[in-house]
Amino acid sequence: MAQAFALLTVKTLGKKLVRFYSDQPYGKMSVEAKVISGTAVAKNIREELRREVSALRERGPQFVPGLRIVQVGGREDSNVYIRMKIKAATEIGIEAQHVKLPRSITEIELLDKLNELNNDPQVHGIIVQMPLDCDTKIDSHRITDAVSPSKDVDGLHTVNEGRLATGDLNGFLPCTPWGCLELIRRTGVEIAGANAVVLGRSKIVGTPAAELLKWANATVTVCHSKTRQLEQITRSADILVVGIGVAEMVKGSWIKPGAVVIDCGINVKPDSTKASGTRLVGDVDYEQAKLVAGYITPVPGGVGPMTVAMLMKNTVTSAARAAVRLTRTNWNLQPLPLKLQQPVPSDIVIARAQRPKDISQLAAEIGLEPNEVSLYGNKKAKIALSVLQRLGERQLGNYVVVAGITPTPLGEGKTTTLMGLVQALGAHKERNTIAALRQPSQGPTFGIKGGAAGGGYSQVIPMEEFNLHLTGDIHAVSAANNLLAAQLDTRIFHEATQQSKALYDRLVPRIKGQRKFSAIQLRRLQRLGIDKTDPDALSEEEYTAFARLNIDTDTIMWERVVDMNDRYLRAITIGESSSEKGLSRKTRFSIAVASEIMAVLALSRCLADMKERLSKMVVAFDKSGQPVTADDLGVTGALAVLLKDALEPNLMQSLEGTPVLVHAGPFANIAHGCNSIIADEIGLKLVGPDGFVCTEAGFGSDIGMEKFCNIKCRNSGREPNAMVLVATVRAIKMHGGGAPVTPGAPLNKQYTEENLELLEKGLPNLLQHISNGRSFGMPVVVCINKHMSDTKAEHELLKQAALKAGAFAAVVSTHWEQGGAGAVELAEAVIAACQQKKQFKLLYDLELPLQDKMQKIAQTMYGAGKVVLSEQAQRKVEMLTQAGFGKLPVCMSKTSASVTGDDKIKGAPKGFTLNVQDVYVSAGAGFVVAMCGEITKMPGLATRPAIYDIDLNTETGQIEGLF
Repeated sequence: MAQAFALLTVKTLGKKLVRFYSDQPYGKMSVEAKVISGTAVAKNIREELRREVSALRERGPQFVPGLRIVQVGGREDSNVYIRMKIKAATEIGIEAQHVKLPRSITEIELLDKLNELNNDPQVHGIIVQMPLDCDTKIDSHRITDAVSPSKDVDGLHTVNEGRLATGDLNGFLPCTPWGCLELIRRTGVEIAGANAVVLGRSKIVGTPAAELLKWANATVTVCHSKTRQLEQITRSADILVVGIGVAEMVKGSWIKPGAVVIDCGINVKPDSTKASGTRLVGDVDYEQAKLVAGYITPVPGGVGPMTVAMLMKNTVTSAARAAVRLTRTNWNLQPLPLKLQQPVPSDIVIARAQRPKDISQLAAEIGLEPNEVSLYGNKKAKIALSVLQRLGERQLGNYVVVAGITPTPLGEGKTTTLMGLVQALGAHKERNTIAALRQPSQGPTFGIKGGAAGGGYSQVIPMEEFNLHLTGDIHAVSAANNLLAAQLDTRIFHEATQQSKALYDRLVPRIKGQRKFSAIQLRRLQRLGIDKTDPDALSEEEYTAFARLNIDTDTIMWERVVDMNDRYLRAITIGESSSEKGLSRKTRFSIAVASEIMAVLALSRCLADMKERLSKMVVAFDKSGQPVTADDLGVTGALAVLLKDALEPNLMQSLEGTPVLVHAGPFANIAHGCNSIIADEIGLKLVGPDGFVCTEAGFGSDIGMEKFCNIKCRNSGREPNAMVLVATVRAIKMHGGGAPVTPGAPLNKQYTEENLELLEKGLPNLLQHISNGRSFGMPVVVCINKHMSDTKAEHELLKQAALKAGAFAAVVSTHWEQGGAGAVELAEAVIAACQQKKQFKLLYDLELPLQDKMQKIAQTMYGAGKVVLSEQAQRKVEMLTQAGFGKLPVCMSKTSASVTGDDKIKGAPKGFTLNVQDVYVSAGAGFVVAMCGEITKMPGLATRPAIYDIDLNTETGQIEGLF
């Protein structure tokens, strides 16, 4: 062999590469290369990862790294790799699962499975084992790109490849190349400035290895099958990475003396000296190479173990990132700027002038995962209840309830104030803030009041979506309500027209020779004390008791509903058709939001709780005085199916791009008048401990806020931090004896000119509402919602009176004309109020008799002297107490126009008598309703309702006339 001078590389100070000449033949080293043991390095990495995973596990079960290895078919060589990965994962503490799929799976089925794993918060890493062993044609590139880039721990997704190509190393790096780089680093040889050659350009090894070395500041050459003078190029390499797929292709003469050689190949070669008849070799001739190289990886035991180790490292990194996302509460909210105009345009003009953010963008900004958001177009969405499980360990935010004084018929801007407050907190004070509102009924929207999206520059947008169908929740409530009504009347009909045996046989029919009870029928048997499961085993007495509900039609409480004002449905007769055989009865319709099902929706904490509440709803009493429930009628499951999607809150936004949760819409004068517990709970978790959820309670504090505390908070277990009380100069003047305020009519000059005397006379109403908030231990922030005709002297009078009465703060707010900027002082007062120590308390104990609860509410919230029940109400109280409903909270149904039971009485009189005409139970919602005066559950249209102004522009498709 001819002698030749060769360029050698050795380690010197700082482990930099130093060149010198040697006369050794073909550069043969005097000592063999140092072996880079991938097995040893991988072991160290796994030990480091084990400690990281242990620390994650200590934070809670939701932080445990989860790896899913998806395999199509059952190739044994793939099984070997999978077992190796699962073993390594288990040792580290990663929960790894082998997802086995049949060879017959189609591409769309495989994509669907990957989508399921992408959306599973317990899965942090997904590997699709290649090759796919399938009977059908499947595009493997499409499959690898179907794995979410955030869970692509193989680093093969196009997004992660692209990030690597552009030098962004924050994505997931491909495991084998990353393992190669780690092995090079472990030698101590400096990569920066080194001449690196990568032999092979595969997507999995060669190309990403070259990118990694490039971004580590090596000078990189990539060689492949078309490269000329290959040996000459490889001999110039200080670092040589080989992944060409040809056994022992690279000989010693190809290698620069002292170079670092990383062999990524793995090939099977016959070897008669081995028991198996074969041995594993790399792409480098190891026996020759070790005599020339400075460092070399063996095969096996080199790159292979590192590939698995780096896969585990990616998985743990993914879990750690998920933990950071889960615990990070600071949003990256991008507010929408307002373009204020004077004079202030109409609400719909303002709403139309603002282009809302895409709702998926807003959802991402507030920390929702894509699988937790169901889009309804691009401006509204539903939020999955699973977010509560994901954020289960997160601390809750501050909880603020916005209520009002006793309003004029025009309303005092409670929702507008709420929206101004959240815009100020979120867009101006940069606090995580969510508004939580009720969904408005279409009755007021098409009637006199109009929509309920707020007003001026403090609104929910798009207001048309908000005020009309939204996502169909109210329609779902209507359908469920009317299904129950239909089943109730149908059951009465069938019991009246059939003998007991025939009725029983139809209720439990024999199908294909088999006869069995459904689950809901088995529950009825249990309530009857019959522990039999064979339908044919019931005695005559038992099947008669099972089949006959014996409903007393005079006690029916369930009414049909429609979400529209229709006075002619206040009293109707049903069953007039000859097919009903004379079984007619008088009844009435209610507006949809008056349905008990709406209250159930608002008070349910989860699907199971909703289903339980639905089952308990009492529709009537039987002839022996026992309650008849939805479960007795067999309709619980069907109702739950209709309401399943309606239980998910709706996500919208304010004019300034802050999040708004819209959910449920029970009326405050006939129900508890608050949005849903679920919406508030999701909001409180999303905003985190330093954030705010601001919700509203219908009408004045005597009605909505009292029920918010005594009913809603009692059910949810949450305690509000503060109360915002909305007041206006106009309303206080009305309570001071001002002229009547009539919608559509000009205001009397008493309201448009300064009148301190009239204002002072109306102060008792304001003071009563401040007292109401303080009765629950809440700091009360009085917000004076400024109107254009107000004067500074009037504002100052209200502020001083409020503070003297014990309000925590009293501020004037101009949010209607300035948006969030006009409510910054209000926001600051709310922040300060929420920093006070909580002293929240409920008004009464559930052990009190029903009448005593009514008395407590009336005396404390209204200023009444006593409560007097009619004979009918007294009889109902006794019956409900006997039936086991005496320990429920009380929902007072009374006029919103006065703190008394008489809507004509203004101000805040003391010592009056509150009359209760009737009492009924909403057992599913979980309260007893006391009817104080004539409260209609079906509004009517006025002489000139809003429908005259509402129109559809057929050229633009835009809705006109909503307000």
